[in-house]
Amino acid sequence: MVRELERKRISSAEFPETAPAANPVFFRTYSRRHADGTRETWEKVCDRTLQGLVELGRLTSQEAELLARTERNLKALPSGRWLWVGGTDWISKPKNFSGGYNCTSTNLEDWKAFGLMMDLAMMGCGTGAILEPKYINKLPVIRNHIQVILQGEIGATPVNQRREETEVNIQDNQVTIYVGDSRQGWVKSYQTLLELSSDERFTGEIQVNVNLSDVRQAGETLKGFGGVANPIKLPELYTKCANILNKAIGRQLNSVECCLLIDQAAVCIVAGNIRRSAGMRQGASDDTSFADAKSNLWQQDAEGNWSIDPERDALRMANHTRVFHRKPTLEECLDAVRKQYYSGEGAIQWAGEAIARANCDLLATKELKTDFLKIYEQGKAREWLQEKYPHLDEQELEHRLGRFGLNPCGEIIGANFHCNLSEIHLNQIDPDNYKEQEEAFTAGALSVAALLHHQFIEPRYQYSREIDPIVGVSFTGLFDFFVHAFGVEWLRWWEQGRPKTPQGIAFKHQEQEYLTRWKDIVHRVVWEYCDRHGFKRPNRCTTVQPSGTKSLLTGASPGWHPPKSQRFLRRITCRKNDPVALACLEYGYNIVPSQSDKDEKGNLLNDPFDPRCTEWLVEIPVAVSWADLPGADTIDISKFNALAQMDFYMQVQQFYVTHNTSATIELRENEIELLGTRIYEAIRDDEGYMSAALLARFDDLQTFPRLPFEPISKERYEKLSKEVEMRRKTDDFHTVLSRYDFGEMSEAGPAGCDSDKCMMPEQSPN
Repeated sequence: MVRELERKRISSAEFPETAPAANPVFFRTYSRRHADGTRETWEKVCDRTLQGLVELGRLTSQEAELLARTERNLKALPSGRWLWVGGTDWISKPKNFSGGYNCTSTNLEDWKAFGLMMDLAMMGCGTGAILEPKYINKLPVIRNHIQVILQGEIGATPVNQRREETEVNIQDNQVTIYVGDSRQGWVKSYQTLLELSSDERFTGEIQVNVNLSDVRQAGETLKGFGGVANPIKLPELYTKCANILNKAIGRQLNSVECCLLIDQAAVCIVAGNIRRSAGMRQGASDDTSFADAKSNLWQQDAEGNWSIDPERDALRMANHTRVFHRKPTLEECLDAVRKQYYSGEGAIQWAGEAIARANCDLLATKELKTDFLKIYEQGKAREWLQEKYPHLDEQELEHRLGRFGLNPCGEIIGANFHCNLSEIHLNQIDPDNYKEQEEAFTAGALSVAALLHHQFIEPRYQYSREIDPIVGVSFTGLFDFFVHAFGVEWLRWWEQGRPKTPQGIAFKHQEQEYLTRWKDIVHRVVWEYCDRHGFKRPNRCTTVQPSGTKSLLTGASPGWHPPKSQRFLRRITCRKNDPVALACLEYGYNIVPSQSDKDEKGNLLNDPFDPRCTEWLVEIPVAVSWADLPGADTIDISKFNALAQMDFYMQVQQFYVTHNTSATIELRENEIELLGTRIYEAIRDDEGYMSAALLARFDDLQTFPRLPFEPISKERYEKLSKEVEMRRKTDDFHTVLSRYDFGEMSEAGPAGCDSDKCMMPEQSPN
């Protein structure tokens, strides 16, 4: 069907002028290699992903045409996962279905859960894990001391003789694990090691020989999923996990040890060039060990040099959130905001709001939801639900009360879930064209609903899909959309802190109208699709994701957030000599060494071709789509205060999002008490607040060199843009890239990282 659409010559938009980072990001992140080594164009990615959605979702010709038009013109895009694997033979296999999802969460209650999470991470999924006592107390007691002995050299076995599946041989108290050369092989070897620690068949110490000779060497292609292998950290996975387990002999693992075991697998995966790690770990609010797990992670010696605690280094692989099953006090909210400001850690989640939203099919009125939240805080939610809804069996009741699991960026809520996302690029859509808006949100709804046809092999995930099917239609560029809709006066209102003036009340009413209309479109389309295909209707279908990478394809301000400034220098991270970076150089963009590359005195390197340089930053001058509106330059976006951001975020949370809104609210030191108090009030008064990330804002950004975003003046922007044009040798990025792909770096494959490091400087070590 997609080929028919192609023959009809549906117009395909090039990446817009306001998205100069689109080519580097697209070819680095979403473009797959053909068999001849060349990379897909945007047109080919659209063909592949649309064909996959049409076939899986059994879409009508009219639905397929709509998806084709909105994707090709960058108005409604499927998930980042689907852009990478959609329409491939790999994703058509049930064992790989999870690889089509950005968002997952797993209750950590057995050894298999650890293996499942490693499997998910190796397929590129973001992994959430709940580590509350009700789950981790189901794990067995650690009873066996494990001595790991590494055997065999990686890559020693000839290609045609390698084991694909892991084999385990047991003789008395000796175990040999032959690690298979496959994703499932790595996962089984990891899970087997964990299982041995509690296996009652053994007496005394277990000698575990881990044979790595069947594992392919670094640089070999990963067929199917894509990319290249790099098992550099695989040997350490077994020794480090054994050390963690051995320290817990005679008892069950605590939450921090569980985190470390998960994160050691994540370290191995990231080093393996498969993808960045994206993790969320949720612990109980009264679990002090979990709350302080990352405290003093960095240490300073007498000479002032910083180093990281090697035993806890892996904890950096995930975000940690404390779950409150009662409403936190004002002091707890203030402490949480203060801790996040100074360390970047300490986020809290109000579970009652999450569970209420995830049961909105039962709590259909405001009064019912309010009653439930009161009962939940009293610890009597189970009895209340049983009395009001006696048809619920015990398994469903348990599932409904456990729907506070979060994905890594916190925008999806559920229990043991997989959730598919799509994204509307509002900066590409006319605020006055309601038909265009309806088409985009309709396409986004159809895109996510199509994956509801997946049936998972793992029973816990399949049960969750059946009892609580969920999808997430997100958007990016909301701030840009509203500037175009309301003009510079809206920006001035923001500058004043979004006060409740007559003009401000009118602006908020207009915001609400847009947000509510879009939400209603999504739910109507998803429900009609589910009715037609015989699926249970999802009770929550809308969310807002961070959109750090996909937003760059159109130059959108990410998610609901304001941009960093009207004009800025955007720095994209690549490996040294990466073909994408070399193409960027010929395309006119400047390249500098990254912050990690320094000389023997600790000074940043300046020459990207210095032999000591290992990582490059491509510098791209960027302007938002409304930068040249009269008066826009007079407004300093960096001065927008934390309460104004909170107010706008809550608009989105209350009137569009039915899951949770991924949010990073930036605050200055003098705003800690104001924001902490506002969060406390929002939870206290049942306004819909669930959780949000907080980030310290520093006015002197020069303290942090070579940031991913560096605000620049209009004059500097124009100067840098002119220099790019003067250096540019070609306008055909794809052709240039193809030439470099067949050069020395052609075997490296796509970059392992699918997201830029961060949008703000890392916190100082604490």
